[in-house]
Amino acid sequence: MMNMTPVVKQLLIINIIFFIGSWLVPASEQYFALFFPESDFFQFWQPLTHMFMHGSILHIAFNMFAMVSFGSALEHFWGGKKFIFFYISCGLGAALLQIGVNYLQFQAALEPVKYLGLSDTTLHQILNVNFSDGMNFRSDLFLDGIKPILENAGKTNLTQEGFKALFDASVINQVPMVGASGAIYGLLVAFAFMFPNAELALMFIPVPIKAKYFVPGILAVDLFLGFKGDSLFGSGGTGVAHFAHIGGAIVGYFMMWYWKKNQFNKNRWN
Repeated sequence: MMNMTPVVKQLLIINIIFFIGSWLVPASEQYFALFFPESDFFQFWQPLTHMFMHGSILHIAFNMFAMVSFGSALEHFWGGKKFIFFYISCGLGAALLQIGVNYLQFQAALEPVKYLGLSDTTLHQILNVNFSDGMNFRSDLFLDGIKPILENAGKTNLTQEGFKALFDASVINQVPMVGASGAIYGLLVAFAFMFPNAELALMFIPVPIKAKYFVPGILAVDLFLGFKGDSLFGSGGTGVAHFAHIGGAIVGYFMMWYWKKNQFNKNRWN
């Protein structure tokens, strides 16, 4: 493994600081995780800060291992400035695509309650009702929370289908996105561009696989799981922001394509 490069080392330290800080101060998630724009917790800086937040030790361990493994090789060839620009761009692209997918899910979820004619203010209040017990979103807490809001708005004809629609939309609104995975997927794409024949030996795959095969393969799996877990296309969500992975990979791909075409000596890509 190549020695850790300076910017990768700094990113590693920042991620660890954020991770420890989020455990010591759980409320920090409200400020630094990425919430849906309708959420009361949404802040303009969250598309950037969410990529330094992680939900578990396994989550941060996997992302940081990948960042050190692939990022150090890329920074060695690019230099620190180009590397950090690429990394942050992929992380922002991941956030953008995931929010876009969430927006489509959000709009689809609200279709069954259009008959209520809820005002924007009333809908916003409903979407931001606290109905989590700390572990799960509970329908009984949600019902208790929205009853007075609906009664105050004179909307007492809520159907079971309408209740489920508001519940699902509120979950989308209140589940935050965290992690560097989108940026990491951008690094994977860049690594496959730069070193397509490098063989990757991973603990869950018994034989080494060339980067040019592994990266498209893992993206295909993410795309499948993303559509399978999307309420618009199927069921069986994994709790992973698969479209964020795809978003980071797409930005990484187009940046590499542009750089290959316009800036780099073509011999470097052989």
